[in-house]
Order: sequence, then C-alpha cells, then structure tokens
Amino acid sequence: MKLKILCAVAVLLASSLPAPAQTPYTDDAVYQGLGGKDGIAHIVDTFIPMLLADPRIKDSFADFDMKQLAVRLGEQFCEFSGGPCKYRGQHRDKTMDGVGTVRDMTTVHQDMKISNAQFNALTEDLQVAMERNNVPSSVSNKLIAKLAPMQRAIVTK
Repeated sequence: MKLKILCAVAVLLASSLPAPAQTPYTDDAVYQGLGGKDGIAHIVDTFIPMLLADPRIKDSFADFDMKQLAVRLGEQFCEFSGGPCKYRGQHRDKTMDGVGTVRDMTTVHQDMKISNAQFNALTEDLQVAMERNNVPSSVSNKLIAKLAPMQRAIVTK
C-alpha cells in the first residue's frame, strides 16, 4: 500500500512540472479496468465518505454539495479513463440561496487555500478507494496520472 501511495505522490510531483494539458485516454482499457460505469460509481461511493472522514481534508468540503461532487467525480473519472462520459467541469456549491453558483475548477478552489499536502491526501484517499474496489494498481495509477495535472488549478497555498 505504501508503494502505491508513493507512486501516486511521485505522479503528483511530476505533474507540477510544466506539461501539456492532459486529455482522456483514447481507448477504454482504463475505463474497463475501473469496472465501467458501475465500477466508477462504487469507487465514488467509497471515496466520498473517505473524504468526509479524513481529518486532513474533511473541512475543505464543509460547504460543498456532496451529491453534485459525486456526479462530477463520476463523470470526470469516466471521461479521463477513456469511457463514454463527458465531464461537464462545473461544480455547484450550496452557498447562495440553497442553489449556488456554477464555477469552474480554478474558481471552485481559489478561495479554499488548498495545499499540496491536502491535494496529496485526497489522492491517497482515491488510491485507497480504488484499492478497496479491487482496481489493479496499474489501472489506478493511470487514472491518477490523467487527473494529476489538475493540481495546478486546485493548489493555491
């Protein structure tokens, strides 16, 4: 398990270097390795409670609409793994009139002051969620590699 986390952290560190924007995989091997839509749904269902229980990051999600986050994560994991989904790249928080405003990845995170340590904690939780759903480490590492460049938009501290 420590080796998997170290691999994920290495991917994240490498993602902080200048690189071209990541695009989804062109085949669906990673998507299939995640278990398709059902497998991704199970991963997200495992991942969300982990985020809310992790003392390193749970406070970051206090004002989030977690159902909306779960939908977006499912779309994101599906598209970036080569699946048939389209990530709409928007988040609706519940801070305004119970409905919220729709914001992009950068603006969602800009006021949250997310650190590299918090970003890495979330990545570790995702890695564990995939492990708990029997996703091979080779597949989970490929998904992490596709998601890692988002660190630039998320980490502001």
